Amino acid sequence: MVTAPYGAWGSPITAPAVTRASLRFSDSLEADGDDLYWAESRPAEGGRTVVVRRAADGATTDVTPPGFDARTRVHEYGGGAYAVRDGGVCFANFTDQRLYRHRPGEDPRPMTPEPALAAARRFADFTFGDGFLVCVRERHEDGEVVNELARLPLGGSEEARVIASGHDFFSSPRISPDGRRLAWLAWDHPDMPWNGTTLCLAALSPDGALGEARAVAGGRGESIFQPEWSPNGVLHFASDRTGWWNLYRLQDGETVPVAAVTGDCGVPQWVFRLRRYAFLDDGSIAAVYSSPSGTTLLVHATDGTARALPAPGTWLAGPVAANGRLFLIAGSPTAFPAVVRLDPATGRSETIRAPEGPGLDPALISIPERVAFRTPDGPAYAYYYPPTNPGFRAPAGELPPLLVTIHGGPTSAARPVLDPEVQYWTSRGFALADVDYGGSTGYGRAYWERLQGTWGIVDVRDCALAAAHLAATGRADPARLAIRGASAGGYTTLAALAFRREFAAGASHFGVADLELLARDTHKFESRYLDWLVGPYPQAAESCRERSPIHHLDGIDRPVILFQGLEDRVVPPEQAQIMAAGLRERGVPVAHLTFPGEGHGFRRAENIARTLEAELSFYGQVFGFDPAGGIEPVLVEEL
Repeated sequence: MVTAPYGAWGSPITAPAVTRASLRFSDSLEADGDDLYWAESRPAEGGRTVVVRRAADGATTDVTPPGFDARTRVHEYGGGAYAVRDGGVCFANFTDQRLYRHRPGEDPRPMTPEPALAAARRFADFTFGDGFLVCVRERHEDGEVVNELARLPLGGSEEARVIASGHDFFSSPRISPDGRRLAWLAWDHPDMPWNGTTLCLAALSPDGALGEARAVAGGRGESIFQPEWSPNGVLHFASDRTGWWNLYRLQDGETVPVAAVTGDCGVPQWVFRLRRYAFLDDGSIAAVYSSPSGTTLLVHATDGTARALPAPGTWLAGPVAANGRLFLIAGSPTAFPAVVRLDPATGRSETIRAPEGPGLDPALISIPERVAFRTPDGPAYAYYYPPTNPGFRAPAGELPPLLVTIHGGPTSAARPVLDPEVQYWTSRGFALADVDYGGSTGYGRAYWERLQGTWGIVDVRDCALAAAHLAATGRADPARLAIRGASAGGYTTLAALAFRREFAAGASHFGVADLELLARDTHKFESRYLDWLVGPYPQAAESCRERSPIHHLDGIDRPVILFQGLEDRVVPPEQAQIMAAGLRERGVPVAHLTFPGEGHGFRRAENIARTLEAELSFYGQVFGFDPAGGIEPVLVEEL
């Protein structure tokens, strides 16, 4: 065993190996007869998303041919980019955002015309009728963004027809099994879909026209998630009216609870077509719940009873039932998220598709510890990953540097699954804490509402308290605490450096630096999000300035590294540019790396690898160790 400082340990988990294990599955699976479909994002193919089919005999084939990328830009975050019926796949192509129909043995054929302005008409979240489909359409025309529900003929012989409009946003159109009714969700600014959505219902004619719509559930202060028709034509959905996303059904015009569970059968709808429950062949419902105690998988029988199934992971998503089996995306601290098949009768499960990964030695895997720590609002939570590498040990008396990692959103949550990026750090001698600060989801509505009006305060405070707790309990070096995050997590990173003193360095990946600039210049979906997080703009302009790191550079005197995609439409690149320039002027050590062709979240293997190695080089220079592996150093100005 080699004695070496924490951070300087050698590891077979290299940055290129991380990208090989970075294949991502979408949160929803699709069943079509005996076939199962999913979408996977492939960094090694430039971040292209490919629809994959698994036949009943187990044969797995790519459906999306080279030259196509099944990804939509509706809401900028996308999701729900494809749907399948009778072997035919309809998908949105990322490059031109047109809708294509693809049948086996044929080339994809466009279903929508080329718009006058490139990618100006975008499509997502499809549901099939008889000879047509209904979907969400987003139009970018004349400086305005309009969202609506549209009907498109499958043959592509007619123009799309708008069948529902008048709200700022739409999602989840679902046609009943008899084809006579359409359910969907709608909401308006300033709400996000987890603040409040309305479940609408209308009669649907054979040609796809809608009757008069009526609201059947939801509204301001109540979030409806995943409306779904049971095989016998009963509309089900999840509502958080009790403080938890629980299941309900619409029966004789009345909302009837399926079960009362202290857990969330729902997640924030950042992307389309998210699922957390599915109907089994016998009419029962398999549902995934998240709570402070973890993830559970319950089967709700038609007689009102419930039973627990052995969960095939600590994180589950996208359940769909087919041929007497349940299929999910599942991951655990020792397994990458993968497509899993589960027998509801026996609880036995098997993995049918997993990332190839770098072939991790189990002895190298850092297993997270669930940590609860005190805050003024009550307990908050984190996953603590200790340094783990059987080939190395630290000098006697040395404590590890700690990377406090913050999820995006900020309304999101840490995932306790095997993540090659986490293991990249822990196998080199870093400790890592993935923090679910007040405002994170999976803990009930009251927990995420801690962030109402307090973004930049509660999240920053809780991350600092998590780091202090781990340092006080001997699990981290209090002099070497770093904070890192992407998007909203990047904002929390910069705010923690500007307004707190616990952290010695920070890494912001396409993070927000100026809340005013974000309020004035971002995409439609999030353009009023700050109303809830901070306050309505421009009335809350002073609060935005008070909480914007760009206006408090005098508080940042510790090294910072900034990563930014130049095609980012969510957080414009100007924010990182202004931040870097301001730090340089003050003589603060700073590195600023930009990536052409990348948007909000890096997808290309070479760029993912470069950010990892640059961040490791940054910490080595800041904390005084030499990283192993001969990585390319990053220039930290003024250091």
